[in-house]
Amino acid sequence: MNYRHSFHAGNSADVVKHSLLIALVRALQHKEGALTLIDTHAGCGLYDLGGEEAQRTGEAAQGVLRVFADPAPLLDDYRAAVQAVNVGEEPRLYPGSPQILAQLLRPQDLLILNEKHPEDAHALRGAMRGTSAAVHERDAYEFWLAMLATRTARGVVVVDPPYEQPDERARITATLAAAHRKWAHGVTVIWYPLKERATHSRWKAQLRKLGIPKFLTVEHWLYDRDQPGIYNGAGLYIVNPPYAFTQALPPLLEALRAALAPEGHKGEITTDWLGER
Repeated sequence: MNYRHSFHAGNSADVVKHSLLIALVRALQHKEGALTLIDTHAGCGLYDLGGEEAQRTGEAAQGVLRVFADPAPLLDDYRAAVQAVNVGEEPRLYPGSPQILAQLLRPQDLLILNEKHPEDAHALRGAMRGTSAAVHERDAYEFWLAMLATRTARGVVVVDPPYEQPDERARITATLAAAHRKWAHGVTVIWYPLKERATHSRWKAQLRKLGIPKFLTVEHWLYDRDQPGIYNGAGLYIVNPPYAFTQALPPLLEALRAALAPEGHKGEITTDWLGER
């Protein structure tokens, strides 16, 4: 599956990913200690929803635009993050994870970004101009391990690949295992697309064998049954989610499910612990 950010900016997967990322970082910021925020596959940082690539799929109509039409107060933080890069009521630009993380920075926090694709890295540097973010242009998996342990006592690593390589899941599994050995207390967030439930269940079984404690998975299934050959939703693996985040999760997930359910489907967002809490 090839999942380039620019074609899917502002879709339902982005809405869930970024809503949960905001909630996660804010939960960690209940403590004053500095955070290092790292994005291994940062993309361009900012996307034009009226541009050719986004218009080719039109997925924002079923994602961010639905949330802007939904009055649920629990989605206010997400809407505010999108509105911060826009003028007017309807969003024309969409902030990627780097822009959203930059909005969340406190003076003591650090933001380190990586994007291997040269054109995207150039766009990322432009999008992050005026922020304190450092931008690297390296292999994402080498970069992930090289950044650990973080310079501050606490940190978050966001792993959001395009899944265009057949060995992407194997590389994630191997790198996560090595990263956990180096940085067992750190928070890691891994995004993944969902197609068939059976295929995904096999990967979850492999990850469960890593024996990582406090390993949460959140999965958003758009449809009430698998739709063959198409994108069916997306999920997040979260290692060491903070307690304040997990406690606040159920009502936020219900608000997201209700806002994003396609016509004729209820959809579902499920959580499961792959390791003991």
